[in-house]
Amino acid sequence: MPCPAHNLPPRIEHMVVLEDDVLVSEFISKQLDLPPLYVADLIRFGAVHYALVCPKPPPTATPEQIKLFEEVTSPSVLKKRSSIKGKTVREAQKTFRVTHTNQYAEAGTYLRVHVHPKRSPRCYEIDWKSRIVAVTDSYVILDKPAGLRYVGGTTDNIEESCATFASRALDLPEPLKTTHQIDNCTEGCVVFARTKEYCSVFHTKIRNKEVKKLYRALAAAPLPIGIISHYMRPKNMAPRLVSEDSIKGWHLCQLEVLECKKIPWPDAATEKKHDIEDCGWTSKEFAYECKINLLTGKTHQIRAQLAACGAPLVGDSMYMPAAIAEMVNPEINPYGKAKKHYIMEENEKETAVAEWIDRHGKEPRVGIGLQACQISWDDDDGEHFYEAGTPWWR
Repeated sequence: MPCPAHNLPPRIEHMVVLEDDVLVSEFISKQLDLPPLYVADLIRFGAVHYALVCPKPPPTATPEQIKLFEEVTSPSVLKKRSSIKGKTVREAQKTFRVTHTNQYAEAGTYLRVHVHPKRSPRCYEIDWKSRIVAVTDSYVILDKPAGLRYVGGTTDNIEESCATFASRALDLPEPLKTTHQIDNCTEGCVVFARTKEYCSVFHTKIRNKEVKKLYRALAAAPLPIGIISHYMRPKNMAPRLVSEDSIKGWHLCQLEVLECKKIPWPDAATEKKHDIEDCGWTSKEFAYECKINLLTGKTHQIRAQLAACGAPLVGDSMYMPAAIAEMVNPEINPYGKAKKHYIMEENEKETAVAEWIDRHGKEPRVGIGLQACQISWDDDDGEHFYEAGTPWWR
């Protein structure tokens, strides 16, 4: 039984091999009672990791687990293992992926198995060659489709990613390397490096703000031309909360609206074709296509800022419900136009924030009205400028 294509609740198992020359795939299959084909898929996804020496158990470990850790990491045991000679214990505890089903392990090896990796079955539906914008000796530009969970690999799935499928489409000898990310539900230009050297070069350019990114956004209401500033709560979880007021510890977010033009709202057939969700916006005669220069690059920045302006993105099932709720009752957002946070005690703020977060919906299944339409930067050999194709709503 292979690994199912749908997502299952997270499950991570930690194990220690107690015998020498154990076939990792068979060991996992037996210990976790998983079919061999399932385990083979986990290894192919990169969901199985190992370390020569077991890392220190977390505070939640059971007494039995702590006892096992002490047994397999005692100095007398480690001294006998030739595989870790010359390494510090910390070095030997570094984890690596199990890459082959015929890989063996020795006694004392630690295994971490992500039994339910996050899946991205949409990878198999894409004509990847048609999404390649440019190929050079140093990099590849991909017009990323919306609805793909991963630009590059993650801890539990390096297989179902844009980098893997684009590499295969081009029949490259070395896999492409991720240089930056865009949201799952955003389509448009992504740069992959072909070498480690250029990956480092491009990371430096991003860090130094030498890469210019323009976006097309399909908003549900008009936006003013010019710079829009907010401050984003420094919590690494969605939805991202923003405020017009400067709040200690919150990050400045700025974008510049370069154009905003009124266009017909996408018809039902177009929305259905591209799996765009109906989020309850009442006025669907017109939408507003905006060109946006992203001045700072925070996660969900365009989505959160536009929603805070009362102009959420078409199909954004996370932010549009909250924007609608705030239009009905401005005081429901403690950091919104009513500025309720100024008169709240800290415990009241926590309750209000929790209630405000509950007004948001779930992450979109596939796409929203957002495209990374242009990306450009300068190198020693001149300017590099690339554009994505036609956005889904046109």
